This record gives sequence, C-alpha cells and structure tokens, in this order.
Amino acid sequence: MDEEIGAIERNKTWELTDLPEGARPIGVKWVYKKKMNVEGEVERYKARLVVKGYRQKEGIDYDEVFSPVTRMESIRLLISLAAQSQWPIEQMDVKSTFLNGVLKEEVYVEQPLGYMKRGDEKKLLRLKKALYGLKQAPRAWNERIDGYFKKTGYEQCTYEHALYTKKSEKDMMVVALYVDDLIFTGSNTKLIKEFKEAMEKEFEMTDLGLMKYFLGLEVKQSEEGIFISQERYALEILKKFKMEDCNPISTPMELGTKLSKFDGGERADCGNIEV
Repeated sequence: MDEEIGAIERNKTWELTDLPEGARPIGVKWVYKKKMNVEGEVERYKARLVVKGYRQKEGIDYDEVFSPVTRMESIRLLISLAAQSQWPIEQMDVKSTFLNGVLKEEVYVEQPLGYMKRGDEKKLLRLKKALYGLKQAPRAWNERIDGYFKKTGYEQCTYEHALYTKKSEKDMMVVALYVDDLIFTGSNTKLIKEFKEAMEKEFEMTDLGLMKYFLGLEVKQSEEGIFISQERYALEILKKFKMEDCNPISTPMELGTKLSKFDGGERADCGNIEV
C-alpha cells in the first residue's frame, strides 16, 4: 500500500483541494491481488488503489473510454516473424500504467482510507492523471503511449492500432501493446537496447527480459529457435474440472478428419511487407 501511494505521489497524480460547488466526489477503495509467475507460483502481492468508477455518469464524468489492445492473432504473427528471422522477443511491463494517463475532465475523489492528510480530512483530491477504476483511464493511458510512440518515430499499423513499427535503414523494430505489457522484437540488438533505455527514461518500467509467458502462452527461446505451448493453461483447465488424472490422448482432434492444403476460402491480400 505504501508502494502504491508512493508511486501515485511521485507521478503527481492528484492535488489536495476543496470540493467546488456542484461537483460530486467519487469514492476509492483498496484492491488486493496476487501476481503469478510462469510456474504458477506467487511472485508478489500487490495492493491497488481503485476509483469506484461505477458511480461515474457518461457525458458528465467521462466521454471516450475505448482503448485498443493487440489481438492474439497479431501476437502470434509477431512470434512467427521473430522465429523466421531469428530475432529475440523481449517483454516489458509498465508500472502503475494508468497513472500515466493525463485527464481532460475534472474528477474529484475521496482521500484513501489510512492515508488521509492529518488536519485536512474533509478535503478531497482533484485528479490530474488517471487512476485505476476510472472509466476513461484506459483511453487516457492509450493516448499517452500512442503519442509517445508517434513522437519517437514509430508508425501505427493501419489494421492493428496497438501495433507499432519503426524502420532504420535496413533494420526494423516491432512493438505490440497490450494495456501495460509491451512485446517487442527487432532485427538489431542495438535498436532493442535503445528502445528499452528510452522507455525506462519516459516511464517507470519493469524489464522482464526475453518473453516467457504472455496471456496463457508459454514461450521458450533458444539458439535452436522459438517454441510456444500452453501447458500451464491446459493444466489449469484440467484442474478446474477435476480431470488431472484423466487418460491422455495423442491426437487432439476428431478421428478421421481430413486435412487439405486449400479449404476453398478466398486468398488474403497481405500487401507488400518488407522485412
């Protein structure tokens, strides 16, 4: 909890003030969660200060809320590109992601329980940046990171708005954004290193190194290539339905299924992709 409040104050997320006439404050609460690693073990315990966004009213407290994320199909395509080109795939995590989003609306929240300013308990907090739970928080964060990428020379994919590319002579960088997770690869290790340094300078980041686990997808990278699986996900499904001791089967599809090279569908036009 101290770490969360520290991050909020370092980011200058709010300021203590009196409630203006006609304004309506929103409550906050603490949410606790466990962060798991690739082995399914508890990596750390987190406390998150969350705004009771369900009390917000559209058109008064917020307008735009949508924030794009990279589709799983695009993540698989990125992995395929890296595997074919023998590029490393790395991963970074943005700390306190939504705290980086700048708010356009005036939003007032109550002081968090246990951290009220002594002598000013009746005052409220005016948010200058977003907090988790706000309806517009994802949108505010996306505008912030999108603006940063475009300012630093990255091009947004026309058909996948959370995917960015940057070309430098014969080299190329590809970055996929999924809320607070960044998956990126490139043809030059120097470009990857410069990207990581720039991101750590702009935001509070956690460098996770080579990509190992993402949205249920396990990734193993070695000199032999890139291998993906969903072993942990499959085991969790079996455990959920109490089937850990069920009989295994070597063919995960219907017996007698005929596979053909072409299924009669229309060919997809992928355009001219230069690597």
